[in-house]
Amino acid sequence: MLRSLYSGISGLRSHQTMLDVTGNNIANVNTAGFKSSTVQFQDTLSQVTKSGSAAQAAVGGTNPAQVGLGVQVAGISTNFAQGSAQATGRSTDMMISGDGFFVTSKGGQQLFARAGSFDFDTQGRLVSPDGALLQGWAAVNGQVNTGGALGNLAISKAMTTPSAATTSTVLGGNLPSDAAAGTKLVRDVQVFDASGAKRNVSLEFTRTAAGWDVAGTDGGTTGNTSLTFNPDGTPAGGGVMALGGITVDLANVTGYANLSTVAVTSSNGNAAGTLESFALGADGTLTGTFSNGENAVIGRVALANFTNPGGLEKDGNSSYRATASSGGAVIGAPGQGGLGELAGGYVEMSNVDLSQEFTNLIVAQRGFQANARIITTSDEVLQELTQLKR
Repeated sequence: MLRSLYSGISGLRSHQTMLDVTGNNIANVNTAGFKSSTVQFQDTLSQVTKSGSAAQAAVGGTNPAQVGLGVQVAGISTNFAQGSAQATGRSTDMMISGDGFFVTSKGGQQLFARAGSFDFDTQGRLVSPDGALLQGWAAVNGQVNTGGALGNLAISKAMTTPSAATTSTVLGGNLPSDAAAGTKLVRDVQVFDASGAKRNVSLEFTRTAAGWDVAGTDGGTTGNTSLTFNPDGTPAGGGVMALGGITVDLANVTGYANLSTVAVTSSNGNAAGTLESFALGADGTLTGTFSNGENAVIGRVALANFTNPGGLEKDGNSSYRATASSGGAVIGAPGQGGLGELAGGYVEMSNVDLSQEFTNLIVAQRGFQANARIITTSDEVLQELTQLKR
């Protein structure tokens, strides 16, 4: 049979593969995190019809004569270029800006993904649409150990932050220097005990010839201090009072005229609180806002990278599996070790370029047609040969 017949068949098969890959790219134009693929062709074995020879003293050298035997698919490569950002407004959606992959676990198997559309399951775990569990590091007492083992990231409304007793209160503002001697001002300061129960501590300011005396009362516990000021109203001395287990700092209170603005500027301690909302930082940190006004770290999202991302095997559901070609996963925190940063409320769109894909469709179609013409032409030649004997 004619060699051109089989070359044409190999061309049909290869261009059919190109059509399949291009069609899949176009089909996933709206798939979050999808990475387009490209087909590379290479020729197959060539038949040597005449060998080459080296140059001699009286005869020149000759080149070999070879007839190619068709084409084959050399490989299908994945383009991991960054896709565009699409705002969703959902706090559980995440986008990787840069290199890296989300680490997920499904059925005990570790998978990797660029698609960051996550939601909660009934246990408060962050899961992908196909049920894969997002991996990261859970916080312990507000601290995240990124060197520890990965685990499921869970965010539940049942999360609480513990209560803390008040140990320090800072007051600022101004006490009027033009107040008459004996003038009294009272300020109540809200504090918490170790169980989170709140109570008020009363501070009474009394104007004296030298400045202001301060008397504090916390139930049966009392404390005293005096405040003095320079002629220009700046603090001159005093201002720290021990009231039970609470340190009351008044050192920043000033003594200008006509102003009575002394008030609490900061105070530690809090009641227990439940989780109300959370936010994602660029470094993958999940920070919860609790009902007591406290913010605490809940966990941190982990990312993975590979020496050869092109060696990853597509596992379906917008996930990838590590292979011997890709190398092992290098796990790290976002923004470190060459890993990209995270953006909350966004997902990464497909990086499919429709104009390029439709051009590839035309190229594949014409290539298919040309190879089909090779087959019909070879068939006509064979027909002529069979008709030589009539």
